[in-house]
Amino acid sequence: MPILKLHVDRTCDARIDPEGVRTLLVDLRAILCERLSSAEAACQLAWLPVTGLPDQPVVNCELAILPKPERTREKLTELAEVLKARIEEVTGPKVAVRISHLDAATYVALK
Repeated sequence: MPILKLHVDRTCDARIDPEGVRTLLVDLRAILCERLSSAEAACQLAWLPVTGLPDQPVVNCELAILPKPERTREKLTELAEVLKARIEEVTGPKVAVRISHLDAATYVALK
C-alpha cells in the first residue's frame, strides 16, 4: 500500500503540462506496483502544489510503505533512484526522494 506524495513547488506550474502529470502518476504507480509487489488498488498517489523556499528541491517526493523483509535498504535506494529519474523527466532537476516505513502495528486505513 504505497502512499506517494509529490510536493511540487508552484514555480514549476508554467512549464509542466497537466496531461504530463497524469501520465507521470500512472507511470509512477506502475513502477511502485512492480518494484514493491503491490496492487494498483492499494496505491495512493498525489501531486500537491506547494510554496517552498528557493534553496529547497523543486519537487519533494515522499513515499510511505509498510515494511516487508524483501524491501531492503538496497532495493529501496534503487527504487528511489528510479522514481527520481522519472520525475525529473517531467519536472526537471532538483528532485528529492524520501522513503519511510509506516508502523504496521499502529497503521489504520479506512477506504
